[in-house]
Amino acid sequence: MATIETIRDDFSFLDEWEDRYRYVIDLGAALPAFPDAGRIDANKVPGCVSQVWLTTKVGTGVDPVIDFQGDSDAHIVRGLVAIMLALFSGRQASRIVATDAEALLRELGLDEHLSPQRANGLRSMIKRIKRDAEAALKQTA
Repeated sequence: MATIETIRDDFSFLDEWEDRYRYVIDLGAALPAFPDAGRIDANKVPGCVSQVWLTTKVGTGVDPVIDFQGDSDAHIVRGLVAIMLALFSGRQASRIVATDAEALLRELGLDEHLSPQRANGLRSMIKRIKRDAEAALKQTA
């Protein structure tokens, strides 16, 4: 799976949005397989037009590392899931809460090149990830 730094660098080399969309689709195709057992309503991200599933695995400690796994039934959305996992997964809860995902969306140009429905779904995914990180911090406090 690509790191967020690699994604940023690759986006900077792609001038055309058709190429960027293909790259986003490729990122989604490279996601690890999502278990069928995870495709349950409790793991669905509300607010997404496409189906998006997200699981959260919280580590131990006062500021636990959180790992996310996700999937979607739509190719571009699956790629957006991959970008969010690169940004958030494997990080400490406090860092997840403090991360400005909107700034990344602006930096990559996604804020102006996604349909309103996809943008709303992406923001719903960000809210879910941050909510899970906040809950992890409260549980360890």
